[in-house]
Amino acid sequence: MSVLAPTRGLVAAHHPLGASTGIWPGARGDWPALGELACETSSFAVELAALDEAELAGLVGYLESGPDLPHRYISVHGPVKGRVLGEAALAGWLAALPDWVDAIVLHPDTLREPAAYARLGDRLVIENMDARKAAGRTVAELAPVFAALPEAGFCLDVAHVASVDPTLALGDALLDAFGARLRHLHVSSLDAEGCHVALTEEDEDRFSPLLGRCIDVPWILEAPLPGA
Repeated sequence: MSVLAPTRGLVAAHHPLGASTGIWPGARGDWPALGELACETSSFAVELAALDEAELAGLVGYLESGPDLPHRYISVHGPVKGRVLGEAALAGWLAALPDWVDAIVLHPDTLREPAAYARLGDRLVIENMDARKAAGRTVAELAPVFAALPEAGFCLDVAHVASVDPTLALGDALLDAFGARLRHLHVSSLDAEGCHVALTEEDEDRFSPLLGRCIDVPWILEAPLPGA
């Protein structure tokens, strides 16, 4: 079933739109199935999410097999939990991903040695964090990461912005500081525990001015839209 709802407004109508494979936990680790599910959302953009380090080897094998993915924009979300590999080793795994992977998204609070990831060049994309995290949330917290990684891009997670600053002024500040690096967005709502859930109409309305500043990049859904 598609994660898109045809009656939805701004987000569902955006092009390019895509989905994170993290939307389908029931298919976790089955990369061919996840690729097919992502195609039901969009044939333009996809984010292949190996959020646990244990999933990374399977994803690498899948990508090395030369899957017939139609997407024009392909990102990989690197591990944020289950970390065992050292910084240099993880950076080596990620640097070896096929050249046709456009972006590699990492969480700044997991980078103990940011400079170790400089070898990823402009494929590296740093995401702003939510209120549960102790780092990577604000311009001041992200600035040293980008200083250590001058080629890195930026992924704006609008729900994370809202969790830190319900007025969303933080989102404008992040775009003012790092908008030239913007590569794509993460779009969803968050529940009381900070987990990604379906975008609510209220959030879609209040996010719209911020989304309007980001119309030229892919928007990646991190939860199905209502009605999917």
